[in-house]
Formats: sequence, C-alpha cells, structure tokens
Amino acid sequence: MQNPEDHHSDREIISPSYTTKSNDDKYVEVTLDIRDDTVAVHGVKNATKTKAEEAEIDALGKNLQKKRSFGATIVRNLSKTLRSQPHPPRTIDRSSTAAQNALKGFKFISRTDGGSGWDTVQQRFDELTANSDSLLPKAKFGECIGMNKESEGFALELFDALARRRNITSGCISKEQLKEFWEQIANQSFDSRLQTFFDMVDKDADGRLTEEEVREIICLSASANKLSNIQKQAAEYAALIMEELDREHKGYIMLENLEMLLLQAPIQSDGGKGLNRNLSHMLSMKLKPTLETNPIKRWYNNLTYFLLDNWRRVWVLLLWISVMAGLFVYKYVQYRNKAAFDVMGHCVCVAKGAAEVLKLNMALILLPVCRNTITWLRNKTKLGGAVPFDDNINFHKMVAGAIGLAVGIHILAHMTCDFPRLLNASPEKYKPMKPYFGDQPRNYWHFVKGVEGVSGIIMVVLMSIAFTLASQRFRRNKIRLPRPLNKLTGFNAFWYSHHLFVIVYSLLIVHGIELYLTKEWYKKTTWMYLAIPIILYSGERLLRAFRSSVKDVKILKVAMYPGNVLTLQMSKPQGFNYKSGQYMFVNCAAVSPFEWHPFSITSAPGDEYLSVHIRTVGDWTTKLRDVFSEPSQTGRSGLVKAAYMQDNTNYPKVLIDGPYGAPAQEYNEYEVLLLVGLGIGATPMISIVKDIVNNMKEEEYDHDLESTEQKKKSGSGSNFKRVYFYWVTREQGSFDWFKGLMNELAEMDCAEIIEMHNYCTSVYEEGDARSALIAMLQSINHAKNGVDIVSGTRVKTHFARPNWRDVYKRIALNHTDARVGVFYCGAPALTKQLGQLALDFSHKTSTKFDFHKENF
Repeated sequence: MQNPEDHHSDREIISPSYTTKSNDDKYVEVTLDIRDDTVAVHGVKNATKTKAEEAEIDALGKNLQKKRSFGATIVRNLSKTLRSQPHPPRTIDRSSTAAQNALKGFKFISRTDGGSGWDTVQQRFDELTANSDSLLPKAKFGECIGMNKESEGFALELFDALARRRNITSGCISKEQLKEFWEQIANQSFDSRLQTFFDMVDKDADGRLTEEEVREIICLSASANKLSNIQKQAAEYAALIMEELDREHKGYIMLENLEMLLLQAPIQSDGGKGLNRNLSHMLSMKLKPTLETNPIKRWYNNLTYFLLDNWRRVWVLLLWISVMAGLFVYKYVQYRNKAAFDVMGHCVCVAKGAAEVLKLNMALILLPVCRNTITWLRNKTKLGGAVPFDDNINFHKMVAGAIGLAVGIHILAHMTCDFPRLLNASPEKYKPMKPYFGDQPRNYWHFVKGVEGVSGIIMVVLMSIAFTLASQRFRRNKIRLPRPLNKLTGFNAFWYSHHLFVIVYSLLIVHGIELYLTKEWYKKTTWMYLAIPIILYSGERLLRAFRSSVKDVKILKVAMYPGNVLTLQMSKPQGFNYKSGQYMFVNCAAVSPFEWHPFSITSAPGDEYLSVHIRTVGDWTTKLRDVFSEPSQTGRSGLVKAAYMQDNTNYPKVLIDGPYGAPAQEYNEYEVLLLVGLGIGATPMISIVKDIVNNMKEEEYDHDLESTEQKKKSGSGSNFKRVYFYWVTREQGSFDWFKGLMNELAEMDCAEIIEMHNYCTSVYEEGDARSALIAMLQSINHAKNGVDIVSGTRVKTHFARPNWRDVYKRIALNHTDARVGVFYCGAPALTKQLGQLALDFSHKTSTKFDFHKENF
C-alpha cells in the first residue's frame, strides 16, 4: 500500500496476498503512523468496531481537520482491514515496527542508574579491579556498568548471557571483554537488544524458552523491581505466557514469539495519547523561559507575578510587620521622654520596644493553632478568600521566629547596655533611678536574684528547649542521639515540650507585673495582650476534651496492610459532619492518655462510618499498631484482630476530635481537579474521590433528591468536568489500601469524569529491560482477566515517576480558559516542583492552576 499523499516515496508495506474465502475469516486493524519519510506500525487490534468507536474516530478526524488552521502538520493515520494469518511474516523492517515506540529502545541501563558512556564504565573498571590483576569478577559487573544493588540478580543473568554468547566460562572478564559486553548492551539496534534479552532467558542456549526459564526471568524481573507479589506468583504468570504464545503446546517458545509479545506491550504514559503534537510543541516553546534584557522590566514582571500569586500572604505579612514596627516605635518614643533615658540611654528604649513586640507575638502565636476557630472561619465566612488559612502553621513558625528575635534583642539591650550603665553611673546621676531599683546595684546579681530576673531566665530556658525540639531535625528523628538522650527526638518530645508554654505564659504575666520602671497597673499591658488569645485557646482545649468524651466511637474494623499501614474503621458519632479532605485527631489511652495525633479522614461524608489509614513510622503509631494486634508466640506484634467484631469491649478505647479544616476541602470550588497523593498522602484524595463517586451514584438513582445548587452549598455534588487522580507510591503493597475503591471506579466506568493514574516508582522506567517483562505480563493479564498484576486491581499501573510537566501540559491543552484546582498531599520534596509548574502554566497559558499543598 502506497501513501497517496506522499509523491516522493514509493516504499510499500508488503504482506502476503490475502484472498477472501468466507465471511467467517477474522480481520485485524493495522494503524500506520506516517510522518514525513517514516512509517511506523502504531497498533494492531480487532477490526470489529462498535458504533461508539466509529463516532469517536469520525469526531477525531474532524478535530484534526480543524487544527489545520494552526499551521500544524497533520499526522495521517491510515488503517486497512487485513485478514489475520496463522503465520505472520517474519521479515520486518525494525525501523518501522511498533517495538521502538512501545519500548523506547529496550534499554538495559536507565537514567536512574546513572547510565553513562564507556569512559565512565572504564573508570569504574579501573577502580574495581585495582587489586584483582585487571580482571573484573562477575559479582561486580552490575556495579561496573551502573546498575544499582537491587538489580544485582538481573546483572548476573545479563553477564551469563553475554558470556555464553562468547563462550566465556570463567567468572572474570578483562577490560577488552567488558568493552564487547558494553557495546552489545549499548547497541541501538532493537534486534540486538531483543536477542540479548532472549539469551538471558534461554540459559541452555538451545534457542528455545521453556516454562521454567520464563518463570526464572519473571522472578528476576520482579525482584529487580521490588514486586514481591509477582515473584510469589511467577509460576502462574509463566504458565500464562506459555498459554498465550505456545498455542500448539510444544512446551517452548521461540524468539519471534517473544518479539510478538513485546510488540503487544502498551506504552506506559501519562495518558497523553491523542494530544496534538504540534499544539504540544507550541505550548512547550511558549513555556520556555525567556530572559528579559531590560532589568527594570524584568524586575517589574517578576514582582507582578509574585503579587498575583501571593497577594493574600503579602497583605497579612505587611500588616503584621507594620503593627510590630508601630509598637516598637511607640515604645521607643515613650521611653525616650522618660527620666530613665538620661541614665540608661537608647538601650532602655530598644529593650522596651522589643518587649512590646514580644508581647504582641506571644498573643498572636496562639491564634494559628486555634483549629476550631480557623475551621469555622473557613467554612462559615468569606474570609478564606482573603486570608490564607492554609498557611496557619507557617505563620505560627514565623511568629515563633519573631519571638526569638525579640527575646534576643531584649536580653542583649538589658545585659550589655542599660544594666552596665546603671552599675557605672555616678551617685548623683543614679539618684532618679532609686525609686525604681533601690540602692545602686554593684553587680549583675542584683538584677538576677529578683522576680524579674528569675522569671526571665526560666522563660528563656523553656523557650530554648521548645524551639530546639520543634526543629525539623529533632521532630522528624533525623538526629540520632545515644540512649537515654534519644528520647529527646521524635514527635513525642516535640509534643510534650510544646506544652511547656503553660509555664512560659504564667511566668510572662508575672514578669510583666513585676516591672522595674512601671508601677501603675493600667500601664502593665502584658495581661491585656494575652487575655483574649489565652481564653480562646483554653476554650478550644476544653471544647476538644468535652467533644471527644461525648463523641464515643466504636471500632468496627481493624486491618493491617503492607507498608505498615493500620486502618481503623469506626462508628460515626451523631452530628459529626465533615467534608472530604478534612482531618481529625485520634487519641488512644492504651498508648498515651495525653497525646492526640492528626490523621486525614479517608471515608466520604456519605459513608456510615469513619475511617483513617495510619502509617506506623513513629513511637506512638508503632505502639498503636501493637495494641490493636494479637501478640504472637514470640511476644511480638502479630496478626491484626478479626474484622467486624460485634463485641467492641475487646478493642482499646479510641477518642476522636474534629473535624478540622484542610486545604483539600476546597476541592468543590473547581470543575477540573488534579489530585496528587504521594504514598500515604493519598488519604485525603481518596476521600474526595469517594465523595464524588457517591454523589454520582445518588444522581444516577435519584436526580430529584436535591438541586445542584443545594449540593454545591453542602460541599457535595458531581459538578466536575474532569478529575485527574495521580497516586505515586514506591511499594506494590500500598495499592491494597484502597483496592476496593479502585475496582469500584473501574466497574462504574467513571472514565468520563475520573481518571485514575497509579504509579509504582520501584518499577524501572518504560523501555528498561528490567521492566519489559513486567509490561508484557501486565498487558496479557489485564486483557485476559481484567486485573493489573502490579496493583491487583482493575486500574492499570504506570511505571517509575510521572513527568509532571507533561501532566500539566496535557491538562492545559484539554481545559483551556479553565481554573484547575491542584491538591497535593505528601512529603515536602515534591511541593516546590508542583507549585512552580502551577505558576509557570498559569502565567503562560490560558489555564489557571491554583496550587494547594498539605505536607506531613
């Protein structure tokens, strides 16, 4: 068949002659991708089309024709219905097969391994063979070519395959032999790489692959990709491959059978098939950073973008800084006009100005942690549009920094400036100070021994302890201390040390009353600053204690999942109304009667129960897992108690407090959502997806229950055009956490609204030889049984990490002139990248991305 639009090419795609014999003949559809002077087989599938598919193809053709006005080069997809043959042609031009697209080269070294050129490999060889007579042992081959430790078994099999091809029987190779090995590994020819992979499987070099050989390479691939479940079922999957390829039951398969299997493996992508390449390229060019030559204009543009993105933070910070500056100046001027200034000079003005700033911030620091108040303001008022409630903890930390700075200035001004002036003043000059300080002091002990000095020193010590243990390195156990000092790290130390604030505030009030230079009670303003915040915070704590004691919950189900994740499913107390994305505090007296820990709610508002998924990574969560587990014979934590026990007296008592507002609860303000969960960070996103699914069910069965406007007000309803959910995890077992939901989504066929994208980062990237067999198995098993072999669900799993830029690009192309809500929950590492991409695409495309993050 010749391309009718290409007058410069006379190349034909040759196939055996076909003759129609009966209507029972089977047909397949071959899709050719013709671009310039290249032809590639894009896909092979059954030719029988449904009416819906034909309509979709017609619509796609019309859309492509419309895009000609952009000057785009139209990709011409030609399909011809061909009768399938029992023996397909074996001679195929490798440059035009689908294999190169599907496997992207079938690499043995990936960029995650630091795959590099021969010079680097040669350097590693010299380092590894410095003490072995320039011979590289087999055990160090993987390290030499750049494979990581997890791929050690795979590297050994690769070494054996390459050695068998060259009749090398020793366990060591020279540099010249290594270069031969490397040239074959790095060969860009698909045939060469396919043969290498075949040789790895074909251990007896007879040109045939038996079921046992296939099973062994499946085990190796699963081990290299940390897929323990596949490793356990290797025999079952080997039988599946033999069933698929050994149709004549010969007991073996050949190279061409393996190639056919590779050609069927799907491209692991972000779902970007069908994107117009030229539009995508134009968008990429637009997103390239351009350097403005005029520095003033560049500065102005950057400032404009910054203010547009951060105006809510900016006005709050400006107001805060302005109030602090105003108070400092006010106090400075006040003491500038007092008699003490003649003796103590500007030092006393600075000390009192810093003290006034300190009092303000000691009042403000309580407000960001009044969670009930913030949740009420977020849910019931319009302040959320002007006040960045999501940054409450960041503001809390900034205020803490300002407190530390004010304390430092206050102490330095007193100890190094005005106190020495009092000590060294002449008797006549000191005389006006006698009513305040008594007889002229002779040393510093005079200032330290009084109530002011003792209270000040104790406050500084307690603040230092709380500040230190609240730092990230201590709070996240990043500092390893010897016993018993190791108790000073971790969340428990942070939690208990923060409660020293009760003593600090008491001493601060005392310190503010026993002032040297102020005697009138109405001028002692410390208690005035603190009264309202302390009453508000105390009320919050009392409300939490009362509410948790009243809201009794019964444990309905307990389960322990892979990845050390404990799931608690409990009864929902009456009146416990929450939105998806919110969180609640959990207390278990059997672990600690005083500690409360926050966890995202994974159930949906419409569910009849509450559920949380708790990853056991710290002291408290580990103890919680143990008290909900049966002790084994060894005395260690064993199997989790049976689910749905009717007698709940056997479970430890659990108290809850909440719900509390979180960034993710604002999802219903957008018609297009991008939900990103990293590991256990998927929990609030799961609640959102559940809520959307529940509302889709409600609308399906009863469209008249409540109006769309009522649903919008209540925070529910399926008024979404598209929801993109990306769950990225490094452990295969993590998919068990929400297996039921993923299967439900697949069964409901929610693809028109909800797109699920699961990524397992332990699996090597697309095209890597170590994951090629996993991709084949995934394709076969999903086609035959409808189940993904990685996740164990009906939702197919992608490999490695998503290309986030492509994800944003795809959404920007699909939803022009739309506002997209981007919600991320997970480790801080990905926050900066996702936030920056949201800014870039918002500034340079018509799609606006609003980024919300929640870190743990």
